[in-house]
Amino acid sequence: KETSSPSLGKDRADTVIIGGGCVGVSLAYHLAKAGLKDVVLLEKSELTAGSTWHAAGLTTYFHPGINLKKIHAYSIKLYEKLEEETGQPVGFHQPGSIRIASTPTRVDEFKYQMTRSGWHPTEQYLITPEKVQELFPLLNMDKVLAGLYNPGDGHIDPYSLTMALAAGARKYGAQLNYPVQVTNLYSRSDGTWEVETPLGIIQAKRIVNTAGFWARDIGKMIGLQHPLIPVHHQYVVTSTIPEVKALKTELPVIRDLEGSYYLRQERDGLLFGPYESEEKMKLQESWVTNGVPPGFGKELFESDLDRIMEHIEAAMEMVPVLRKANIVNTIAGPITYSPDILPMVGPHQGVRNYWVAIGFGYGIIHAGGIGKYLSDWILEGEPPFDLIEVDPNRYGKWTTTEYTAAKARESYGFNNIVSYPKEERFAGRPTERASGLYNLLKSKCSMGFHAGWEQPHWFYKPGDETGYKPSFRRTNWFDPVGREYKQVMEKVGVIDLSPFGKFKVKGTDSVKLLDHLFANVVPKVGSTNISHMLTPRGKVYAELTVSQLYPGEFMLVTGSGSELHDLRWIEEKVTTGGYKVEIENMTDEMGVLSVAGPYARQVLQKLTNEDLSDASFKFLQCRHLKLSSIAVTAIRISYTGELGWELYHRKEDSVPLYNAIMEAGQKEGIDDFGTYALNALRLEKGFRAWGAEMNCDINPLEAGLEYFVKLNKAADFTGKQALKQIKEKGLKRRLVYLTLETDNVDPEGNESVWHNGKARTIVIGNTTSGCFSYGAQQSLAFAYVPMELSKVGQKLEVELLGKNYPATIIQEPLVLTEPTRMRLQRKGESPKI
Repeated sequence: KETSSPSLGKDRADTVIIGGGCVGVSLAYHLAKAGLKDVVLLEKSELTAGSTWHAAGLTTYFHPGINLKKIHAYSIKLYEKLEEETGQPVGFHQPGSIRIASTPTRVDEFKYQMTRSGWHPTEQYLITPEKVQELFPLLNMDKVLAGLYNPGDGHIDPYSLTMALAAGARKYGAQLNYPVQVTNLYSRSDGTWEVETPLGIIQAKRIVNTAGFWARDIGKMIGLQHPLIPVHHQYVVTSTIPEVKALKTELPVIRDLEGSYYLRQERDGLLFGPYESEEKMKLQESWVTNGVPPGFGKELFESDLDRIMEHIEAAMEMVPVLRKANIVNTIAGPITYSPDILPMVGPHQGVRNYWVAIGFGYGIIHAGGIGKYLSDWILEGEPPFDLIEVDPNRYGKWTTTEYTAAKARESYGFNNIVSYPKEERFAGRPTERASGLYNLLKSKCSMGFHAGWEQPHWFYKPGDETGYKPSFRRTNWFDPVGREYKQVMEKVGVIDLSPFGKFKVKGTDSVKLLDHLFANVVPKVGSTNISHMLTPRGKVYAELTVSQLYPGEFMLVTGSGSELHDLRWIEEKVTTGGYKVEIENMTDEMGVLSVAGPYARQVLQKLTNEDLSDASFKFLQCRHLKLSSIAVTAIRISYTGELGWELYHRKEDSVPLYNAIMEAGQKEGIDDFGTYALNALRLEKGFRAWGAEMNCDINPLEAGLEYFVKLNKAADFTGKQALKQIKEKGLKRRLVYLTLETDNVDPEGNESVWHNGKARTIVIGNTTSGCFSYGAQQSLAFAYVPMELSKVGQKLEVELLGKNYPATIIQEPLVLTEPTRMRLQRKGESPKI
């Protein structure tokens, strides 16, 4: 056990890390190893206090998320060589792990996960019951249908791991100081920080909150309410079990998903940890309201075996030797949960140079990879790969304490639930952020959750099977979405797009700022365009629509999940560039309705004296007008690719505006449509989506976005030089457009793409999004493939639920957009629909 005497050692640092659990110490290690001088970590009691020291220490390559797999993989590779590098033993065991499927739906889930692992380098196999039994001979095989096997998985001793990372951090020059409590934080006008402690003040260029279940208390010092809550997690350790002792090799870790527990060998006994249902599990809510009790460090909660009895019984049925085992230890300790169980990692919007790595439900497996990921981001100015799902800015003011508690309860209880595509979870909904139309529409449709908002996915009609019915195959929404698709293609439809992120930008430097921010040109007054913000390496950080409403006054619109993610980036550029602009986030005040379809103009023209004809109100123009005496900013643009307008208005006008439009469109057969139909329409038109076809892993040239990137414009926009080099070197892969011959299953995105080459069939790429095309009556997908396999007509295969389906690269788009069709008609050509 190591000791440390409390001291600050210095009064200035580049980076101050607050919290000495495995995540904070990993970040100190990685920053120092990368050569950053002046890294100081402050821990209020001792290293590993909090959640680290009592963790069960599981390590797994498995993760349903695409890029979080990279975090897991890096952690495991680091832990394998840490002892050799630091001289500190880490107690790393790698007997592999098996997730058990005991229902047919679970087998489907494993197949669904396998198709997402084909294009990743980590080993994962779907194995037979016979192979499961061979690897874990103590199992009762009555219910086992299959296993998902990761050979490199296992467990590590959390205390030893943290001490090895600490030894490495010191070796490379980081200072780890404890016991030193942070008592306050002050941000200075130049963006630096003063970190107050009982031993004095350290001035820091940036601070990183890695304080575990104290993270809320640290956030409160600067006026932030981090949505975190401690959960009581229990696990049980048995005495020696003769059958376990007799084994020649260590048992793999098993996860019995229906029983909702993990079980692994602990010396000659077993360690078993369940996740109770949301009704039975326990939150430490008093810590949220009153703060963590002073002095709490390496304490535990009182255990409660009654709460986990049904899981113990399930485990005894699955592993019968447990019946005879004695429990020698029961651990009940706090683990911090965010509402969706994923951590919050990265710079925080609204506060300069304040970073977080908090809310880790699985801190041990995330620690190594997150330390590296954050270190790279801090040192290089952009993340090494896209992890939007852990962006701390996915939460906002709508994330109340009540919401956080309801979601943490649900997330803990749903730890081992079947993970379906298009998953919806209903606890804590609706939030206070619901759109102006929520109450009017909620009984008519199946709602989806988007960054605190409720948004219609699809609408009910008499005879439909209503409600949320998740499936790996086509389900109850399939035909209704086809009906809505037809509505927009043949008549006119209305959709609520209020969840869009909406910003007003104005000021003397607004044009100069946007010219620097975006790869496209700045639109003229009264015009709109699609513009991309790129990272310094030339990757796509964001896609927005930019409209110049008045000279020097702009409206920027982004997707619902990107609101604060994009705002933080823009604000940072304003600060570092010293631009004189004002930015106003209008997201919550403004509603958005989109009207689209061949009769959209006829319907809207009834409500206004403004001329909406094609000659007067052209595609990609914007203007202020009144519809039925309601003021709107109308943009002639539609993500459906059909004739349409987006109508921006005050949120309190949403209901009267919607009612006026619906009434005006009676003769034209107007009706609602939801986001599922919108997705099918945009895919048929070949429109890319941020987060799927483009993100921080992808450059705009390989994504086919050249039209929006003006490399010859005068302004030196962020990413311009990198993009020129990318273009010069030539692309290695590009986005292609596929049709698939499937049966009752459609691509979603992230599936493996196979090619039958001369030697063998291999994985050569991945889909990014897909759906059923109601126009072509077959499946459609975007995919990234190597340049040499990207020609139209190329035959490939796409894996869906364990089966490879034939796919063909076709010329995009499947359906021409309405503006293109009009242009061709004017030239006397007959366009394809």
